[in-house]
Amino acid sequence: MSCLNRITLRGIASKGRHALWDVWNSLRRRFRRRVPGEFQPYYFTRPDRYPWLFGFAAERLGSRQNLRVLSFGCSRGDEVFSLRKYFPAADLKGIDINPRNIARCHARMRAEKPANMTFEIAATTKGESTSSYDAIFCLAVLVNGDLSTSAAQRSDPVLYFDAFEQIVGDFARCLKPGGLLVLHTTNFRFCDTSVAQEFDVVYKADPKHLAPDVLFDRNNRLMSGERERYRAIAFQKRLTAES
Repeated sequence: MSCLNRITLRGIASKGRHALWDVWNSLRRRFRRRVPGEFQPYYFTRPDRYPWLFGFAAERLGSRQNLRVLSFGCSRGDEVFSLRKYFPAADLKGIDINPRNIARCHARMRAEKPANMTFEIAATTKGESTSSYDAIFCLAVLVNGDLSTSAAQRSDPVLYFDAFEQIVGDFARCLKPGGLLVLHTTNFRFCDTSVAQEFDVVYKADPKHLAPDVLFDRNNRLMSGERERYRAIAFQKRLTAES
């Protein structure tokens, strides 16, 4: 057999393996048991995934004392461990709905022994105290990629705007006046929620940093005809008269 033929056969075999892997992943996603209350069914993450965003938040909040920062939907902990670099003295907490993810976080904590860092299994922030955080990060959590790849015209029954509004509404409760809410890659717009009136937009992402996920309105219908993506991703809670 010639060298060219061997190379061709290896290429065909490699493509075949990739095709089988794609089919397996597709079936696994379709038939995996979803955790009740889960938005994002995929747990892809990597260290320091959003340096431009973390850097902005650190500059915005860095001078505050006794910072408390929450990572909502922390997956396997990469986001929380990355935030330590940007907030070296802060109390950091990660919560995630999936017990396996939190188990991975605890294992990493035992290995690395970071200071002022905790993890907890939770589907919402309802267990957190009012006005207890200076920043809440919710990145690629309140979204389901299948809605984009399937060309869905409605988000329901996969996701509901009402559930999104309840979750971000409780984020607002947990934030201190002047606190920072960071929402990146969602299937709904924060500006459509009733709680948005309590916040000012303080950061709009460069379009190159935006994921291609589709957006849905308050009635769970696909939004179309927009000339640009929803770029507002960081919001500061307004100070009250008491604060």
